[in-house]
Amino acid sequence: MNADDAVRRLFTVEEANQRLPLVRAIVQDIVDLFQDLQQRRERIASVKQLRGQGTSSSRFHSEETDQVEEEIQRDEEKLAEFVRELHELGIEFKDPILGLVDFPAQMDDRVVHLCWKLGEPEVQFWHELDAGFSGRQLLLAETVSGGPDGPKEEDPRS
Repeated sequence: MNADDAVRRLFTVEEANQRLPLVRAIVQDIVDLFQDLQQRRERIASVKQLRGQGTSSSRFHSEETDQVEEEIQRDEEKLAEFVRELHELGIEFKDPILGLVDFPAQMDDRVVHLCWKLGEPEVQFWHELDAGFSGRQLLLAETVSGGPDGPKEEDPRS
């Protein structure tokens, strides 16, 4: 067990859903910024490729691409800060395209992930730690607790 595991926050479904307004805003910022960064990186790569072919070698284009690369670096730092915000809330960020996050939770004496994706109205799915998005299962809210002292019920799927 590493230090991160020792302080891992476990969420109930209710707690995860209570945090969704803030999480939704942060994840939307991540998804939007990631998409914008991807587009700018592609444009810069195209300009550099053209410049390498000798079709666009002016000092202006060089200064402009340097400036855009600096902006990209600043926005990459901003993106990392958004992810850190989620981490500080105890939430694991998984995918900048889907806007996917996991909330650690306890189910039947084991840690699982409550899984939420941008666009979903609430946390409705869970998966085993090693299953990932493809292993999502519909959530029965009463089977997930916030920790060892929280309510636990038998999972009817067992």
